[in-house]
Amino acid sequence: MPLANTPPMGWNSWDVFGSSVTEAETRANAEFIAERMAAHGWEYVVVDIQWYEPAARAGGYNSGATLVLDEYGLPQPAPNRFPSAADGAGFKPLADHVHSLGLKFGLHILRGVPRQAVAADTPIKGTEYTAAQIADRDRPCAWNDDNWGIDHSHPGGQAYYDSLVAQFAAWGVDFIKADDMIGPYWEDEIAAFRRAIDRSGRDIVFSLSPGVGLSIDHADHLKAHSHLWRISGDLWDRWRDVDAQFDLLRDWAQHAGPGHWPDADMLPLGRMGLRAEVGEPRDSLLSTEEQRTMLTLWCIARSPLMVGADLPSSSPETIDLLTNPEVLAALNHPVGAREVWREGDHLAWVSEDGAFAAVFNRGEEAAELRLPWSVLGATRPAHVRDCWSRTDLVPGDDLPVKLQPHASALFRLR
Repeated sequence: MPLANTPPMGWNSWDVFGSSVTEAETRANAEFIAERMAAHGWEYVVVDIQWYEPAARAGGYNSGATLVLDEYGLPQPAPNRFPSAADGAGFKPLADHVHSLGLKFGLHILRGVPRQAVAADTPIKGTEYTAAQIADRDRPCAWNDDNWGIDHSHPGGQAYYDSLVAQFAAWGVDFIKADDMIGPYWEDEIAAFRRAIDRSGRDIVFSLSPGVGLSIDHADHLKAHSHLWRISGDLWDRWRDVDAQFDLLRDWAQHAGPGHWPDADMLPLGRMGLRAEVGEPRDSLLSTEEQRTMLTLWCIARSPLMVGADLPSSSPETIDLLTNPEVLAALNHPVGAREVWREGDHLAWVSEDGAFAAVFNRGEEAAELRLPWSVLGATRPAHVRDCWSRTDLVPGDDLPVKLQPHASALFRLR
């Protein structure tokens, strides 16, 4: 069975804590998942960007930041934020705790080699090369100045990624979110990082970000080298962000399958923005209908689910939303789905075997729709189940659906 045989489900620190998440906050969310959500398939706990920066803050990045690096230029967790990482322990104690809960541990890393390591000309572990020899100063990240790109025509470039991922594997990392990889698309960086994962000897799910302007022409390369990849920029609790995913997921859904998943980004649900890059501390600004629509679309299209909330302080309603087993069944369904009907602001998706149907109203007015079974690619089913209300419906000659603005419905058909 391939890694990421079904779309990964988990928690990521970005939407709620930005670049300044702490060990205590990570542990609290991991323990909540283990107690309340793991039984429904939620399993990854992912620490996002800047875990190696002691002075990381919300609301932007510190230019020229001082990072915690070892003698080989490899990032280390900042001990003031991750106390268990002191004395060179790295993320192993935190990963061990996450594993003890029956969950999996992940982290974020930025493409390239730290400028701080290049300036110090640190050696690359196990080689005669140094960081200054592999830096590609013509390919920096456009939005964070921690790193230079890597010149992969030099053998030290691969060796640096090999040493980086070997460290992650020794810590017990199960998931790597590699950022600044695909927007723009750095084919050589992606291939080198994937080789490093394959050489590490550990099963590690490989996620690529961000998806700004990502061309579908890269689909074959993405499927060959990663387990999930973002198809958009950062998504926040704004309807326009959710609405933009309909067309993207329609185009990318054909490339979803075991071991390779187009990723519509994190779920901005629950209590968020405590120290994030966008907005003040808040409950998600998406309405209840919009939250359901997001989950319906992500599940029918089989996008990975990474919730960005502080789960312990999120409402019971949010947790119920995230743990509805009948909705999550669409996410884990063994065959894909596609958009089969669109008329103005209204559209429908159906799984390839006809087992699930989702109907959406993207518009600003309520809608009463009656969809012939032929439109949904099926004859009248014997049973119709409303997955959100978890009630059985009496099948008629068509499928009647009443939807408020930005609302959706998800049905199980038998």
